[in-house]
Amino acid sequence: MYDFEIHRTRTAQLRREAEQDRLAREAVLARRAARREEAVRRGAQEAESHTDRPRRQRLPRAA
Repeated sequence: MYDFEIHRTRTAQLRREAEQDRLAREAVLARRAARREEAVRRGAQEAESHTDRPRRQRLPRAA
């Protein structure tokens, strides 16, 4: 019986954590969408760029 209670408690905790993760992902997606819409309104060409600097070219890995 004790094991069953531990199982139920752990399951409830995992469900709460999963719900928090879902809410966090939804918030991130909503912020991205809002940023994109704002960029479109402003006419920005690079909505996702944080700097004007070109992206650094990476060297291939050594074998």
